[in-house]
Amino acid sequence: MERVNLRSFKQKSRHHKKAFRRFLGKIEKNPPRGLHKMAEEIDKEVWAETDCLSCANCCKTMTPTFTEKDIKRISQHLEMTPDAFKSKWLHFEKKDKDWVNNKQPCQFLNLKDNKCSIYIVRPESCAGFPHLTKKKMVDYIHVHQQNVEYCPATYKMVEKMMALIEI
Repeated sequence: MERVNLRSFKQKSRHHKKAFRRFLGKIEKNPPRGLHKMAEEIDKEVWAETDCLSCANCCKTMTPTFTEKDIKRISQHLEMTPDAFKSKWLHFEKKDKDWVNNKQPCQFLNLKDNKCSIYIVRPESCAGFPHLTKKKMVDYIHVHQQNVEYCPATYKMVEKMMALIEI
């Protein structure tokens, strides 16, 4: 498993962002046969190569959404009421109707070792990130188009797909 050089990744992702998004848009409109099976195979390769703890860019630059179930579970773990947890750490985004972090990087991220202090009770959106094979590939391409610039695993997945699929 290779460590992520975050600076290098950011440069690469910035340079390739448009091409990757264009590629994903094309396969969304005209998905090749066996796309999801291919994504599942690539997913295994990507995770054998990616060390999330050397990166944590998602925790540094994005915010998870917190469901009411997440809030209840995490607040219990922190021995707080859900209202106290929300008041201290979150705000409600009216536009998307989501509870999100007040600040970035995430308040639960230890910047020294990139570990999450609430890992065992983390929000579902964190547990599933970057959602490479969460749903059928074609149904989640819009998420991958966003994540390709934040997540080295998503970047690697799209890079590997581009090498296999001619468009």
